[in-house]
Amino acid sequence: MRSILKNTIVVLSLLFTIQAQALDVVELKQDKSNKVVIKVRFNNGSVSDPADLAGLTYATASLMAQGGAGGMSYADIQDKMFPWAASYGVNVDKQVVTFTFQVPTEFVDQFYPIVKNVLLAPDFTQADFERVMKAQQNYVDQVVRASSDEDYSKFALEDQLFRGGNMQHLLQGTSASVKRISLDKIKTFYQQAFTRHNVSLGIAGNYNDHLLNKLKSDLNQLSDSPFTPATPSKANHADGIEVEIIAKDGAFGSAIFTGAPLPITRADDDFAALMIANSWMGEHRKAYSRLYQKIRQTRSMNYGDYSYIEWYDNGGRNQLPPSGVPRASNYWSIWIRPVQIAEQLKAQYKELADINIGHAHFALRLALREFDLLIKNGLSQADFEATKTFLRSYIKLYAQGPEQQLGWLMDSHFYGRTNYLAEMDKLLANTTLEQVNAAIRQYWQTDNLFVTIVTDKSEAQPLADSLLNNTPSPMTYSNLVKSGLPADVLAEDAEIANYPLNVKKITIVPSADTFQ
Repeated sequence: MRSILKNTIVVLSLLFTIQAQALDVVELKQDKSNKVVIKVRFNNGSVSDPADLAGLTYATASLMAQGGAGGMSYADIQDKMFPWAASYGVNVDKQVVTFTFQVPTEFVDQFYPIVKNVLLAPDFTQADFERVMKAQQNYVDQVVRASSDEDYSKFALEDQLFRGGNMQHLLQGTSASVKRISLDKIKTFYQQAFTRHNVSLGIAGNYNDHLLNKLKSDLNQLSDSPFTPATPSKANHADGIEVEIIAKDGAFGSAIFTGAPLPITRADDDFAALMIANSWMGEHRKAYSRLYQKIRQTRSMNYGDYSYIEWYDNGGRNQLPPSGVPRASNYWSIWIRPVQIAEQLKAQYKELADINIGHAHFALRLALREFDLLIKNGLSQADFEATKTFLRSYIKLYAQGPEQQLGWLMDSHFYGRTNYLAEMDKLLANTTLEQVNAAIRQYWQTDNLFVTIVTDKSEAQPLADSLLNNTPSPMTYSNLVKSGLPADVLAEDAEIANYPLNVKKITIVPSADTFQ
């Protein structure tokens, strides 16, 4: 009996050791820092939502981060943290949920019980549940359609790209699914999906081993439920150019987002070559890029025009790509920020009184023509060298403080890398012009794309007819603007106006019918 007991203890001890070793820990020791940053990441994300409960991951994480914990109300927690200048929050994405805690080093011991309670002892009260879910329901019912047509077009494109798969729905769910989420379902899901078997830890700043060991030990107290992260669905392939026009009342203009599957991610070395091409074509918020120069700078059509080779979170607010949104299922895209509709142009300029559509068809033609020219001709040696030099400096700005530095290191592990930014610098340094032009030809094409256009009801049908029939779409300027344009721009406009697009399908969707 004693022997059996002894063997049992040995086995249990071994199992505990294996589980403890399985915790992925990213350390960024900064002894001269005056703060500590803790990131706790769960490999679940919205792809882990049950099929009939889209938004459940978001709801669970939100209630943990915005509700009471350890018997202390959320308001009392905020009051207690205020003198310490401490903070915490959560970011939910498709494949990960990341809690971030930040505190000055001198208050880390007082702050730690809050960290532990948020993760291990959320109160999940009815009052907190009703408050959090009211905001989530309001988002899917109203905010996503009303606050930003640019974001609206992005989320609607993902709905097209991933239709039928677990990557399709909004992080917050759908109007119907959010109504089905109950407090009991959140409590059960917390035990099932926020477990010690799918958690990783990051810590940065001026911390000691005692804090790190407490974190490791406490995270081992999370639920022991077995958890296998869901495999994210792959982007669909369009048959020709498939367009969904979302018609809404009072749209500011036509917001355009277009994309197609991309089989590589940061895990692949080819990503560096495509990164150079993409930066030249449409680096986010950069006036030197081709799309920006052609659409905004030369023709003053909108605020900005960019391209991407991975998801770019909160592009309207973020100047630099943020960490915390790693994805294994990828696509490339073009973002054309809202261009004017016919009703706007006619109201401003009497010389445009007879136009039927605004600038959306022309802008889409212009952007896809630029990609076709790049695919055909490739980058020049001079553009290649200048862009590569820029990127090697620019990526060093991505992680400017401990929180982002830690986040990028944790993202690196997601992709099977140790330090993505450092590794990317080396890859960029060794990338050749031939590799860049080969990547352009291999991964980019404009014949088969999904396109989402959020526009005003008055524009929807005329724009649909124009796109489907490949009707010429001459650029419409006011007389004053046109008089100041050089002849070569006007000649190029004439070519763009008749540029053929492989449009095969057009669907007009009433705004009220989206994300249901």
